[in-house]
Formats: sequence, structure tokens, C-alpha cells
Amino acid sequence: MTGSDTALGLTSLDAQTRLSQVGLNEPAAARRYSGVREFLGALTSPLVLILLGAATISLVVGEAVDASLIISIILIGVTINFVQSHRSQKAAEKLRAQVSPTATVRRDGKWREIPRHDVVPGDLIQLSAGDLVPADARLLTARDLHVHEAALTGESLPAEKAPGSGSIGMVFLGTSIVSGMATAEVTATGARSAFGDIVARLAAHPPETEFERGLRSFSYLILRTTLFLVLFIVAVRIPFHHDPFQTILFAVALAVGITPEFLPMITSLTLAKGALRMAREKVIVRRLGAIQDFGSMDILCSDKTGTLTSGNISLEASLSPLGEPSDRSFALGYWNSKFETGVRSPLDAAILSRPAPPSELWHKLDEAPFDFQRRRLSVVIESEDQILLVTKGAAESVLAVCSACESDANLDSCHAIYEDLSRQGKRVLGVAYKKIGKQPAYTAADEHSLSFAGFLVFTDPILPDTAAAIADLQRDGVTIKILTGDTGLVAQNLCRQAGLEASKMVQGDEIEKMTDGALAHAAEHNTVFARVTPAQKTRILLALKHRGHVVGFIGDGINDAPSLHAADVGISVSSAVDVAREAAGIVLTQPGLRILHTGILEGRRAYGNILKYLLMSTSSNFGNMFSMAAASIFLPFLPMLPTQLLLNNFLYDLAQITIPSDHVDPEILRAPHRWDMSIVRNFMIGVGPVSSLFDFLTFYVLFRVFHADEALFHTGWFMESLATQTLVLLVIRTIGNPLRNRPSMPLIVTTLAIVAVAMLLPYTPLAARLGFVPMPFLYLLFVSGAAGGYLFCVELVKRPFVRSKLMSQKLSVGA
Repeated sequence: MTGSDTALGLTSLDAQTRLSQVGLNEPAAARRYSGVREFLGALTSPLVLILLGAATISLVVGEAVDASLIISIILIGVTINFVQSHRSQKAAEKLRAQVSPTATVRRDGKWREIPRHDVVPGDLIQLSAGDLVPADARLLTARDLHVHEAALTGESLPAEKAPGSGSIGMVFLGTSIVSGMATAEVTATGARSAFGDIVARLAAHPPETEFERGLRSFSYLILRTTLFLVLFIVAVRIPFHHDPFQTILFAVALAVGITPEFLPMITSLTLAKGALRMAREKVIVRRLGAIQDFGSMDILCSDKTGTLTSGNISLEASLSPLGEPSDRSFALGYWNSKFETGVRSPLDAAILSRPAPPSELWHKLDEAPFDFQRRRLSVVIESEDQILLVTKGAAESVLAVCSACESDANLDSCHAIYEDLSRQGKRVLGVAYKKIGKQPAYTAADEHSLSFAGFLVFTDPILPDTAAAIADLQRDGVTIKILTGDTGLVAQNLCRQAGLEASKMVQGDEIEKMTDGALAHAAEHNTVFARVTPAQKTRILLALKHRGHVVGFIGDGINDAPSLHAADVGISVSSAVDVAREAAGIVLTQPGLRILHTGILEGRRAYGNILKYLLMSTSSNFGNMFSMAAASIFLPFLPMLPTQLLLNNFLYDLAQITIPSDHVDPEILRAPHRWDMSIVRNFMIGVGPVSSLFDFLTFYVLFRVFHADEALFHTGWFMESLATQTLVLLVIRTIGNPLRNRPSMPLIVTTLAIVAVAMLLPYTPLAARLGFVPMPFLYLLFVSGAAGGYLFCVELVKRPFVRSKLMSQKLSVGA
């Protein structure tokens, strides 16, 4: 479905028609978010299916009350989970839309930017360096076009493209433009593209993050514990002629009780809240899971532009080869930037912001686009009486292809002037030219025997809060390393202003000679890496990861995409080229380390609140479920009816839905932490038995003091169990003193509300249906005392345990 007019492109109406026919331009078939599908999907989880089976059996045997209660708990739990997850999903989609990729297409005779997913077959697209190719397309025009096709072909070197037959005349979805420019006609979009199947497979199996690995390990731990307790209860009760049906229902309820079924909701809500807070601080999270790694990051690698500096580059001076003011170097640099069609750097923007120099009329003949090996670009321009090849780029790269200088200078003195300017922290471009004859085409091979015309000197002031932000990051356990293509002198000058240690520095040519082991040592012990190539940046990141660090990388250029992929946390800016933004998990909407620091703290806050839920649910649940399993051995009846146990578990989980709103300990925010599920396992084993001890005390009091029958025992233990395991959140939620680090108001309200429900439920009209009876006032006093004693004991056990675990983890991360 092609056939657009090569001058006008498609009309808006035609494009809309084609979009309705072929669908959105997504690499895999777009799976629109559906609230109904998500809700029904939640009903098919293994735990819910087990409960539905239990409700069905209850109905069959005439236990309508049990069945209705089970179904009510299922619907309420699934609804809460759905509502919270739905809100999180919508918030995440809104954030991702702010940094979604676009394509330049010709519609109704005009070039315009549209979302990439709206591109259709037949669209005319315009491509330039830094763009992601939005769809499979046939080249119509191309100039010095080189495309990175590694994701499609596995070939690491860019492929040269030109209009013609076969693959050389095609560009494909999933590839990126390295240099040059082109126009093309879209032939296939989305899943119909050559890359569609590959992307679909990649989308179906995303790489597992460290947090996901931790949760998987945690799930196995819960599964093993649950199977043991369930099999233990069945093996103990059924051989002694206890009711098999009630025993199985009780075992299923026990399995539900020990499982933190609200974990997906708590996790998604915590991450979504963190993402929204980060968005208010100008940090956009493209993938919610990136927040976890953001908080774990202990090394941040970055270029200096737009991170240490404002990124507002201005042209300070144009100098002759002798270092004197010169209009000649500016004029040549201006026409080079004016006619350039490749990568538009901030330096070009600074040049073109100045008034055009008075000059004869020039028109462009050809161009040798910029690339990261030559570090320069050339344009060929013609006037009435001459043709000039004008070259602009990194000063040392331009000087390398010069054979002479204007103004009677020599190349050695030019090098000295350049080094002096760099030592002052200036960014310097060199400009050179030569007269050249008419020829069919011009290439980079013509860049030789040039005459050096002078320097263009730029300033990029350091951000006012850079030094303070770096000090805060270092205080909070994040080491800053500068990886830059600039000279070492420029980088060192800026690092000194920013308060970074820069006395030791590694140059790109030194890295080229290093083994991986030597580079890993150098990467850990040096701050500045100057004149590094894109490949060397990636080697540095991988070396640091190999040493056990969680590494972040900030990049915004075409050459940064491999490093953004290699880092644990890829960070880009909203003004970055498409390929860099797509590779990043975090996008900054304004420059500076201050907002980056805010994002890191949000990541740690998310870690802290999710860890609270895991510690709370596993330790308290484990203790209570262990008590029930033990009690089922010697009691002549079930310790708690299955419906009561499910209600207990549901109310307990309900008390924790406000954990994402809670405050986090300063110790969590002051250092990066890795997801180590051994902390959760050991805390469960260490603190869980404290809960069991108070449960056994409750059993004793119910039998010896109150001479409890079955209904009184069920009611008494329901009240004590729910009160203690709910209130203990106020102790477990903090490493320190609970009275000093106070919980958030929503958490206080939900916790106290659930305790009130537990105390009042036996006195309501629902009590008889649930199997509860009113309890003596003296027992309520006992529950109050038991809860206070339980919280005190947990505090004694918890504090040294958690502090030692977190401190050992902090040391291991910083090692």
C-alpha cells in the first residue's frame, strides 16, 4: 500500500484511512490497555482460582455463608488491586507519551512531526543523523547515508545506503541513522516490517531486572514455605479423622494467608507514585522498573555538557591562528554550519545565532557529513569565481589535515593556543579551508592540505548548583565519573569548578591499549576519562558492572546509544536524539544533577516502601500461619474457620495499601541498596517466631482463664491475631525508633481503622454469620496488653537485625 505523491506526500484523510486499515505502527501488534481484560485477568491468578474452587465446593456442600464470604473477599481484593493498578497504568502511559518517538513525514504538502505510531505505508519520511528509522522504507534520495543495523543484521559497522534495488536501497524499522540524510517512502509498518517478528519476541521476553530476580527468589521462598505448611496440616489432621473438607479448606486459607497477594498492587502503586513525584521534579520515567535500579545506582557516568554545565553554549570569540580576533574564521564557520545537513550540535546553534557575515553569495555543492571517527565535517560551497571546501570540527582533528596557516602562523603555535584555551575550560573548534576544483562528487578523502583559518571559542557555564549537587550525591553514596570526548584539559578545568577530584585522568588512547582487567581497575580509581570514543565508553561501563557496581550513564547523542543500553540505568534528556531517548529508561526534561539526585532518592524511597511490605507481610504472616499449623495438631477443632482466616488475611492486607504513602528512614535514602532477598528470608525466620510466642500465650489465656469453647476461641484469636499483626507495621516500617520516625497520616488511619474493625466485628449483626461471639471486657484488656508487649519485643529483635543487615549490604555495595 504505497503510491504517495513524491511532492506532496499523503493527505491527512488518506493517512487516516490507511491507519484504520493497517493499524498502529508498533513493532509488535499493539496491545491496547483494556480495563475489562485486566480485571478478568486478575480473576485468573492461581490464588484466586484456588479460592473460587473453595467457594464452589462450599456451595455444593451447602455452606452458603462460607461461599459468599470467600467470593466477597475475592471481589473486594481484586477490585482494589485493579483500581490501583489501573491508575498506575494510566499514569505511566501519560508519562511515556511525553517522550514518545516521532517521525518527520510529509502530509498535505508540508513536512511535520507526528508520533511514530501514526506512520502508515505510503508516507514520505525525512531522515537525518540521530533518527530512529520509523518503518521499513524505500530510499528516494540519500546523501552520505550510513545506517546502524546491528539489531537487524548483527553487523556492528554502519551500512552505507543509497537509492537502488535490494537491501542497499531500503532502510528498516529498528535501525538508526548514523550520518547523512535521506527521504524515503514507507513500504511496511509495525508487525508487517522486517523487524516486526524480532521486536515482538524481544517485547515478549524483556530482560529480567535485579528487582524482578529478587521477587522471583522471594516467590520461590513463599512457595516452599506454603507447600510445607499445607502438606503438614493435611498429613497431621486427616489421619486423625478430622473433617477432610474443613481441613482442606483450612489448608487453602492458610496458603492464602501466608502469601502477600497485594504485592503486585503495592509494587506498582509505589513505583507509580515515585514516577509521578519524579515527573513533578522534571524526571520522566519511561519504564517503571527503572526506578528500582535508579535507587540502587552507586556510580554515575556522564558527559559534562548539560550535566555539570547548563548546555546553553554561546560563541565567545572567533580567533585567527595567532589567537587574535578574526571575522574570517567566523565567516567560514558560519557557512559550514549553515549548509550542514547532518547532526546539528549546540555549537552549530550558537554559531548560527549570530548575524550572518557580509559575504558574496554562496551555494552548496556537496558535503562530507560529520562522523565520530574524523570528528569534523566539510561542506563544498561555490560563489561566482571560486569553489571552497570548508572544514570545521575538533581543533586537533582539523589541524591534523592542515598543511599551512593563515596570518603567517605555524601549526605548532596553533596547537599551543588551542591547549591554552582548553586549559581555561573553553570548548574550541578549528576551521580550515582550501580552494578546490569542479568534480563530480566530493568526499572526506578531499580533506587534506587545508589552510588553517582559526578558532571558534565557546563557553558553556557551569550550573550554579553543580558543586552542591555533586557533594550531595557523593554524600549519598553515588560516585561521579566524567566520560567525555572533549580534551582532558577542558574536563579537568570543569571538574575543579564542580568539586570533583580530577588530578588523575585516563585518555582514550591509553584505554585502547588496556586489557579488560586493567581497565576495570582504572575505571574504579579514576574520575575523568577524556577523548574517549563511544566504544570506549561502553567498555568502561561494562568494566564497572563487572566489578559489582550498579552503573548509571547519562547520554543524549547518537554515539551514546550503546552505552545507554550497556548501563544498568540509561538516562537521557528530552532534547536528545530519538535513538538515545529510546535506549534510556529515565529522561530528564531539564539539565543538571540536582533533579537527578531527586530521582535517585525517589528510587530509594520506592525500595524502602516495598521492602517494608515484604518484611511486614512475611514475618507477621509466617508467625501467625506457623501458630495455626502448630495449633491444628493439638486442638480438637480448627484454630480458625477458613472464612475467618480469609477475612483476617484480607483485612490485614487492606491495612497495608497506604504503605506507598509512608515516609522512609534517612538510612535508606543515604546509601544505595541492592535487592537481596536473604534479608527478607532471615527477617521472616528471626521475627516471625515472636508472633508465634504471643499466639501461644493467647491460646493459654483463652483456655485457662476464659475456658473458651470453639466459637470463643475463634473470636478471641481472630481479634488478637489481627490486632497484633496489623499494629506491628508501625514498628517494622522503620529501622529506628518508631516514636521519632513517625508514619504518614494515611498509614496511621488505615492501621487504626482495621484494628477497630477487628475489635468491633464480634459485636455487630454480622458476628453470628461469621461464627463470632462477643468477648468479655477483660479479654479486650488482655489483647491491648498483648499487642503492647508484642510490639515491644519485635522492636528489641528488629532494630539490631535490620541495622546489621542494611549496613553489611551498604558496605558490600561500596566495596
